[in-house]
Amino acid sequence: MKKYVIGLDYGTDSVRAVLIDTENGAELASEVHMYARWKNKQYCNPETNRFRQHPLDHIEGLEHTIKSVVSTSEVNPASVVGICIDTTGSSPIPVAADGTPLALVKGFEENPNAMMILWKDHTAIKEANEINELAASWGGEDFTKFEGGIYSSEWFWAKILHIVREDEAVKNAAHTWMEHCDLMTYLLIDDKDLKSFKRSRCAAGHKAMWHESWNGLPSEEFLGQLHPYLAALRGNLYDETYTSDLVAGNLNAEWAAKLGLNTDTVVAVGTFDAHSGAVGAKVDENVLVRIMGTSTCDIMISQSDIIGNNTVKGICGQVDGSVIPGLIGLEAGQSAFGDVLAWFKDILSWPIDNLVMKSDILSAEQKAKLQVEIDNNFIRTLTLQAEHIPLSEAVPVALDWVNGRRTPDANQELKSAMTGLSLGTKAPHIFKALVNAICFGSKMIVDRFEAEGVKINSVIGIGGVARKSPFIMQTLANVLDMPIKVAESDQAPALGAAIYAAVAAGVYSNVIEASKVMGSDFEAEYFPQADQVAKFEGQIQSYIQLGEFVETVIKSKNYEFHI
Repeated sequence: MKKYVIGLDYGTDSVRAVLIDTENGAELASEVHMYARWKNKQYCNPETNRFRQHPLDHIEGLEHTIKSVVSTSEVNPASVVGICIDTTGSSPIPVAADGTPLALVKGFEENPNAMMILWKDHTAIKEANEINELAASWGGEDFTKFEGGIYSSEWFWAKILHIVREDEAVKNAAHTWMEHCDLMTYLLIDDKDLKSFKRSRCAAGHKAMWHESWNGLPSEEFLGQLHPYLAALRGNLYDETYTSDLVAGNLNAEWAAKLGLNTDTVVAVGTFDAHSGAVGAKVDENVLVRIMGTSTCDIMISQSDIIGNNTVKGICGQVDGSVIPGLIGLEAGQSAFGDVLAWFKDILSWPIDNLVMKSDILSAEQKAKLQVEIDNNFIRTLTLQAEHIPLSEAVPVALDWVNGRRTPDANQELKSAMTGLSLGTKAPHIFKALVNAICFGSKMIVDRFEAEGVKINSVIGIGGVARKSPFIMQTLANVLDMPIKVAESDQAPALGAAIYAAVAAGVYSNVIEASKVMGSDFEAEYFPQADQVAKFEGQIQSYIQLGEFVETVIKSKNYEFHI
């Protein structure tokens, strides 16, 4: 009997499932589910950097997408041997003592603090700063050293500390906290023992300061200096962590019935989307895999005897087995990539949304048709005009920090800026400046890896931006002065999750073997253009100078500009 696996990939806006043939990696069926509450902007406040998601969005999406791929593919349910889930992160959620997500407990259904704290939520900047200050001064182990030396407000402990200070009811009701990838895996499996549940090595190592050299999570002594709750919470978390080639449990009877599967299906340990995406894209040594969507995650792998005990400063961690078991996974990334361009589109759309679409001159049918036409052509038209701006024409210089800076050197207090505007600056000039900015931010990450002794020979791009925008990919190749391959799969993270599931189910003996057979092929390759590479060198220096100026102002807290 043929064997199939399901990869479930939770992104920022939607979840998608793929059903994959383990013999060749062929995708038999896929389904996407948009989060209804998130789409309606519930529980979020962008002005305060609060981004929360209700677990019902994720539970509903899980049921809809997996049921759909099973029924659409018409495979024998008994032939679906494994499931693996990847998610965004760090996206922790409070959980009651019986394992129920707190937002599903009576009294907490509409409380944003009881929901999942999405990766892009930056309400915990103050708490992250406290963690960094304590790690540097308390006289014990520096628990941040394998996470780039700077703890981020996007990560596990900072978010929890912020919530328990802000919401006494949540603090008292939250028995433990789980990363999104762990929670969704836990809901599916048959063994409901919270203490023995197999938590994700990827999530724990990159975001929760877990490391084998200090026997797991930071000590109670360290956590207690931040808040007594954190010290107590440590005992309700975990000691060991597990790689995603391992079985977390079997599909429980309730979910097997809902999904049209059976309880022989194994569920692998969960992971993060970027790391599974790298597996889906056939990651190799000295190759940087860039998962390019609303933000970016940049993933590499290295032999432990090469990187040794060296720590790469300013990245999002280096964790044994977070990508490929037995190899060190290294993570970096940008807090905004596609989001930078989406922000600009929103700015330009204001008069359309508030004047054109509210005009009495146009009928409802005309408005609907116009909206479709605008959505289809907006970015495409900007791109076409930006591409044709000659090299001799002045283009502003911008920073990509519209959602802070993830790496190198996490600082979510930073803001974007732009210089070089004039009366001749038009929308395509600004668009081109923003495209340059996200590529310059990528260059800073590559330069940091190489400065720390991690060699990069080539780049693989995956995700919507990589596949849909040749303009951005060619700009990136020119800025990095490196060739870039684009993965063919639309769903590389889900494919990577399916690869993990195939190994957990015993179809393959290891992730590398499975990835070679099941991983994505490549559909395009971009090469640096010598004349453009030279042109960008001066603009990169302008980007660096603008960044240094803005960062100096932020550090000094002096926001007044005097002429």
